[in-house]
Amino acid sequence: MIEKMKVVHIVAAASEKTALLDRLRTLGIVHFAEKASADQRHLERFAQLSRMDMALQEYAGPGRETAPMSDKDFEPFYKELADCLERRKTLQEKKTAAGAAAEKLAEWGDFSPEELRELKDQGFDIHVYRTDKKTMAALAADPDVKIIRLAPVGKMPTLASIGPLPGTYPVTEFPIPDKGAGQLRRERDDCDQGLRSCQAFLTEAAKHLPSIHDQMLKTQNAAEYSSVSNTSQSQDGLVWLTGYIPAAEVEGFKKAAAQAHWAWAMEDPAADDDKVPTKVKYNKVTRLMIPVFDILGVVPGYREYDISFWFLGFFTLFFAMIIGDAGYGCLFLLAALVMTLKSKKASTAVQLLWLLSIATIVWGALTGTWFGLEQAMDVPLLKSLVIPTFANYPAHFGVESTTQQNTIMKFCFILGTVQLSLACVMNIRRKLREKDLSWLADLGWLAAIDALYFVVLYLVIGQQVNLMPVACVVIAGFLLVVLFGGMSPDKSFGQGLKAGLGDAFTVFLNTISAFGNIMSYIRLFAVGMASLAIAQSFNNMALGFKGPLVIAAVLILLIGHGLNIVMGLLSVVVHGVRLNLLEFSGQLGMEWAGIAYDPFKKHDKIKK
Repeated sequence: MIEKMKVVHIVAAASEKTALLDRLRTLGIVHFAEKASADQRHLERFAQLSRMDMALQEYAGPGRETAPMSDKDFEPFYKELADCLERRKTLQEKKTAAGAAAEKLAEWGDFSPEELRELKDQGFDIHVYRTDKKTMAALAADPDVKIIRLAPVGKMPTLASIGPLPGTYPVTEFPIPDKGAGQLRRERDDCDQGLRSCQAFLTEAAKHLPSIHDQMLKTQNAAEYSSVSNTSQSQDGLVWLTGYIPAAEVEGFKKAAAQAHWAWAMEDPAADDDKVPTKVKYNKVTRLMIPVFDILGVVPGYREYDISFWFLGFFTLFFAMIIGDAGYGCLFLLAALVMTLKSKKASTAVQLLWLLSIATIVWGALTGTWFGLEQAMDVPLLKSLVIPTFANYPAHFGVESTTQQNTIMKFCFILGTVQLSLACVMNIRRKLREKDLSWLADLGWLAAIDALYFVVLYLVIGQQVNLMPVACVVIAGFLLVVLFGGMSPDKSFGQGLKAGLGDAFTVFLNTISAFGNIMSYIRLFAVGMASLAIAQSFNNMALGFKGPLVIAAVLILLIGHGLNIVMGLLSVVVHGVRLNLLEFSGQLGMEWAGIAYDPFKKHDKIKK
């Protein structure tokens, strides 16, 4: 459930500002929505520490890290590491530039630009050119031009002259570089030596990664502290802050305020306040969705629904149907078991993996899918677990393949209708509590969606349906949405009716969209069948290798099924998550535009 929030205004003497901030951070329950920027020095230091962390990761090794250093000991190390990283960057740039210059000079051979400049200082204005054979012959025949033939460069005739050549000749002058090839090679060698020295230091510095992480955390906490400090306002010897606290923490705040002698005022958030943070209270079941929500980075709005329970239920079923193979489910279960034994306590993510793997095994067993092997149906126990009309090998049960496919597709459409209907029921229940007359529009959507289900069956699997009553229900639902969709507690009946009629065309398009939303659940069938086909293809490829080539068969099976599992997991993200975040959430009217509750406190982990 989404916890109720209160807006709290805190006032203290300006002289007690530091004590106020320290006490609020220790209390750790006040969320500040619009914080000022943190002090630049903290931001710059955190950015530098992050770069150091990234740079040292490539030098880190197992079992080499030391305990964090004290702040006093860390500062000299920090400065030396910063200098080393800057020196490494400079050396790399210098080496790259020297290499590029040497590559350009490679075809000209090894010469000394210094000697050419000395000759110029002595009055010999030497110019070097490249040209074509015809121009070279013309220059050689010209009595007014004095040239010296040089070895060809890049298969082009090359020459030198005292003074510049007349502009009438099509030649390309070679600019005398500042450094010769030999000098550039020596420069690159010096850079390599300097880089080796840097690398040795960085290898040793990688042992102090815990110290860098410790300083990153301290700097991040300091930055947040300065941000809240800069957010506070002061005047006439007073300082004040405004934030949000969960309603469940009100008593604890009152007690702390009384002890610290703060003045405070508390109120409910305004109806148009879009800065209210969302704090979701999970139970032992719904907390399994936390890893998924964290990966997706989604937070429900404060005035939206907490759908974690329904999300978990449908997501688990969608996962099982998309992966669709009990053999893969067993691999997931084995992975969950290993991770549980390794950590001695299953994390939330591992617990979710247990649930998803068991669901995948159950669905795969019901459809008779074990690593895509049809031979699994020759095992009596595995065959006895199968629902015949769900079987991916229907011939073993005397069921036609068309019947089996239609059954699975119908099951997908039922899932879609149930999930979308659930969204309508949730909206109706909420609006009835709020005495919002627009609940009748959601009743219209409920009727239209349930009726459109039969249209989908008629069009997709050819089921015989009496379309006349279906059309009447859809029209009735459409009228309810048009007439009551604009209603709200802050509008009169006439205003709501006018708003609803104005959206009639949009409602018409949304009705068509509702039909498409039910249809979109067929993706569960399509992706599951595609995964099965891929598994069968690799199995058939492997069966073609016999005798000494059995090793190749094993590699094909490992690579093929591994690739199929990865593609299945990607499909879960693309399709399984989409059905919850778009179709279901869209019917609920959720935008997932919430602000996560993030109270002002001293964190013990670096915030990403």
